[in-house]
Amino acid sequence: SIPAIAEKAGEYMTEGEMLKLSVEEFSRIQRFMMLAEKDSEVYRAMRERYIDLKVILTVSGVNLTEIDRIKE
Repeated sequence: SIPAIAEKAGEYMTEGEMLKLSVEEFSRIQRFMMLAEKDSEVYRAMRERYIDLKVILTVSGVNLTEIDRIKE
């Protein structure tokens, strides 16, 4: 396990803290995507971040079955 993987305001975040933030952002981006028109530029931009987060969480071993509401 990596003891510290990101630096924020001079403090190091643990891997668990980074995963927590990623899950929270994944949930938040999905809520915004559900509010946006699918053919809009805003939706496409959010979708890029959604995919990035999905890859990060999957590689980190997070089971997305319950938390992925977009299912793309």
